[in-house]
Amino acid sequence: MARESESGLPIEPVYGPDALVGWDPAEKLGEPGSYPFTRGVYPSMYTGRPWTMRQYAGFGTATESNARYQQLIANGTMGLSVAFDLPTQMGHDSDAPIAHGEVGKVGVAIDSIDDMRVLFGGIPLDKVSTSMTINAPAALLLLMYQLVGEEQGVPADKLTGTIQNDVLKEYIARGTYIFPPKPSLRLIADIFKYCKAEIPKWNTISISGYHMAEAGASPAQEIAFTLADGIEYVRTAVAAGMDVDDFAPRLSFFFVSRTTILEEVAKFRAARRIWARVMKEEFGAKNPKSLMLRFHTQTAGVQLTAQQPEVNLARVTVQGLAAVLGGTQSLHTNSFDEAIALPTDKSARLALRTQQVLAYETDVTATVDPFAGSYVVEKMTDDVEAAAVELMGKVEEMGGAVNAIERGFQKNEIERSAYRIALETDSGERVVVGVNRFQLEEEEPYEPMRVDPAIEAQQAERLAKLRAERDQAAVDAALASLRKAASGTDNVLYPMKEALAARATVGEVCDALREVWGQYVPTDAF
Repeated sequence: MARESESGLPIEPVYGPDALVGWDPAEKLGEPGSYPFTRGVYPSMYTGRPWTMRQYAGFGTATESNARYQQLIANGTMGLSVAFDLPTQMGHDSDAPIAHGEVGKVGVAIDSIDDMRVLFGGIPLDKVSTSMTINAPAALLLLMYQLVGEEQGVPADKLTGTIQNDVLKEYIARGTYIFPPKPSLRLIADIFKYCKAEIPKWNTISISGYHMAEAGASPAQEIAFTLADGIEYVRTAVAAGMDVDDFAPRLSFFFVSRTTILEEVAKFRAARRIWARVMKEEFGAKNPKSLMLRFHTQTAGVQLTAQQPEVNLARVTVQGLAAVLGGTQSLHTNSFDEAIALPTDKSARLALRTQQVLAYETDVTATVDPFAGSYVVEKMTDDVEAAAVELMGKVEEMGGAVNAIERGFQKNEIERSAYRIALETDSGERVVVGVNRFQLEEEEPYEPMRVDPAIEAQQAERLAKLRAERDQAAVDAALASLRKAASGTDNVLYPMKEALAARATVGEVCDALREVWGQYVPTDAF
């Protein structure tokens, strides 16, 4: 009896040549590093060097997070990946009433340039690549990073890294939006222009399907809605007067990797093929780098369980393997205890060691795209591609990603998928080891890591000191310039940088933009 994939597509018990009747290898595959990039974006992939090993980390104060970064670097991490707390993600200071109880909880609290200096103290920004998972206030964190680099004597054209900066998926799945879609897209276009001129090696956006997947999106939905968002960003930049080849090479993507290895490999291969075709045929991109879908992967947090947490070590290994076989450019492996609390030092180190075992003790790095030509993987790649293209067509029929978001289409589709998964898990049709099968009568005790609630008061004290010491007139003048730029057509990042350099806080800068652009209020899904 045939099974269904995570996307609801049939998986046959046996695949043979008939699965690929009429299938043209030249059209579907090409060579690694060449159009349509099914086999990977680089000719040698991991045979020359492994993927970038990033470990997502950030909690409590900048001092605590800095210590974790120093430890990860010492253990062999190739790039940093910063998690910010909810107040920072929503553009609020730690002493704002709305921030109460959330300071430092799911990431590090960053209120001003002072915190950013501490966060990257002793870390050479000309040698480390940094990814920052920040969206609505992404411009602020990027500019503070640039300011810290300048203080270290590192010119902006030497800085490398990525800001997530993908606000459209926040309206779909995550909710850490600030401004309405149109000014948010304008801000993203300003970031593209600013980085082309000032920070040319920076990846200006990481268009994310990960959070949609964590909300319940199937693999086909994940890539369909992510690529539809990507199309919207490209159209916005082109409409703002940019040539597609001026910014498209710096676009990147962010996907999840689940335990279903075969479909995940197929998903990554299909996504590369669709994006290459869209960039070539719709946007007329000429630079081969504009056609490449480069992506970061994180193993599936939603699949981790609090029950028998050590089993998550096996899950993460399988998920990491799927990402590598699918051709990821960088990878974060979750810690086994993340379903319970913040990762301990030991569990974070074990997560990194998992990647190192894959890279250095297996043979998956010895050859490029080892599944190429597999009957099942090639058929699944075609099937996922077709399902994703069909969904993307529905988004287009509604006028594009923003219009579809405003109608609640993507959110509604993802919720249906999540409901199906919940029903299958509750009925036992979908087996989750340790949860609905193979349970223990009594769970072993585990001592989780906790964030000190005193951090909120400490951050408030730092803010009070900052406001007492700084040149308030300079801050007011810079914020006035920012409001003026936001009201017109000037690039807002230049006055924003002046305000942050004058020690304006994240909340003050975002409030200045809220005054001009307003705040987004979600509509009910249809």
